[in-house]
Amino acid sequence: MSQPSTGPIVERVDARHRYEILVDGERAGLAAYRDRGEQRVFHHTEVGDAFAGQGLAALLVQRALADARDSGKRVVPVCSYVAKFLERHDEFADIADPVTPDVLRWLEAERD
Repeated sequence: MSQPSTGPIVERVDARHRYEILVDGERAGLAAYRDRGEQRVFHHTEVGDAFAGQGLAALLVQRALADARDSGKRVVPVCSYVAKFLERHDEFADIADPVTPDVLRWLEAERD
């Protein structure tokens, strides 16, 4: 008899600058970020094909944004998925900052 699934787990992995969502111990997706002072700049979100269509990206982003809030961070949605999520979820409007050319230049320099 198999053990029942405990559900997806979202973990912040600071050393890799990302949140990961795990399903039965397997990484199903990630939301990548960089911290810029009081801002957490989200620049990429992905969920593996094997896990698509299960609402995992939304759960991942919701928990990542909640953690950013709990950490005293504001969020900058460079990632289009995070931006769309914020448009649909007013509960995070109070911590959202706009994407500016300055943020984009800074992010590009961080990636190099």
